[in-house]
Amino acid sequence: MHELSIAEGILDIVRDTIQTEPGAVVEKVFVDVGALVAVVPDSLDFCYTAITAGTPLEGSELVIRQVPISVRCRDCGGSSEVKSFIFRCPHCDGGALETLSGNELSVTEIEVQ
Repeated sequence: MHELSIAEGILDIVRDTIQTEPGAVVEKVFVDVGALVAVVPDSLDFCYTAITAGTPLEGSELVIRQVPISVRCRDCGGSSEVKSFIFRCPHCDGGALETLSGNELSVTEIEVQ
């Protein structure tokens, strides 16, 4: 389950970020997760809750925002969102696609009190 190691990485980022804010109480942690990263949101949330138990981050909410796969065709220049894992340009049926989004895995916001 790689969600546990991802949750540990998120926890490290949050701890490093809030150490400059003494007394800050973390309420929400926002994470962008691309569809290509293959993270199961419920598993990531479960792991985050488990590893924050008994820490100052206990009770904080992990907000997972799923980022769809979007691509640009190098042949025709058309951009589109990939709905299935068939990587063909819907405009020209070309296969020379550049990924624009869907690989993200990042903490984007930390909401503190």
